[in-house]
Amino acid sequence: MSKRIVVAVTGASGAVYAKRLLECLADAAVEVHLIISPHGRELIADELGITPPTPQAPLGAAPLVRESFLAPDLLVDPGRAPAITAHAYTDVGAPLASGSFPTDGMIICPCSSNTLAEVAAGMASNLVSRAAAVHLKEGRRLVLLTREMPVSQIDIGNMLRVSRAGGTICPASPAFYMRPAAIGDLVDFVVGKLCDLVGVGHSLDTRWDPSRLRGGRESIG
Repeated sequence: MSKRIVVAVTGASGAVYAKRLLECLADAAVEVHLIISPHGRELIADELGITPPTPQAPLGAAPLVRESFLAPDLLVDPGRAPAITAHAYTDVGAPLASGSFPTDGMIICPCSSNTLAEVAAGMASNLVSRAAAVHLKEGRRLVLLTREMPVSQIDIGNMLRVSRAGGTICPASPAFYMRPAAIGDLVDFVVGKLCDLVGVGHSLDTRWDPSRLRGGRESIG
């Protein structure tokens, strides 16, 4: 039986992480339920050059309409898109808003400081924060890919509250021991870690291997 994972995209820089995560989950035959916040839509447009169509505006129209679905086949190729079901950000009556809708986890990628604060406060005014609250109350895996730097004491406090409630804070901090040769290698490292945290198999280059380092482990230090 395939896994079912909720993915939320919010307005912190890092749309490339979200795109790659969706690709990897689809390739692993995961049933993905996607929520994109209004600022997440703007992020996708600004960083990936994708302006999603909406019921109110055709593809490429400006300004972006802030409330609607995102067509999954704009973020991933059509062959992967059928694995992804998009949900409206404001639809707090969607199945994801109920604990009776079983999932294997939720990833907020990237997670803005505003969304972090909403989750920490237990707010449920939109489908992202409501679905996150459901995962915490049901004791399911909730992963927040935070990206802001530096972080304020407010952010640190919110991270602690989420962690104590059962969530996992996963900063977008790629390692360099795999000797990345391109930005995509750094992205894959972070996405591989996200997949590991929700138990999804992958072939991304994320594993520690001391033989890569000149002279092996003995050369460190």
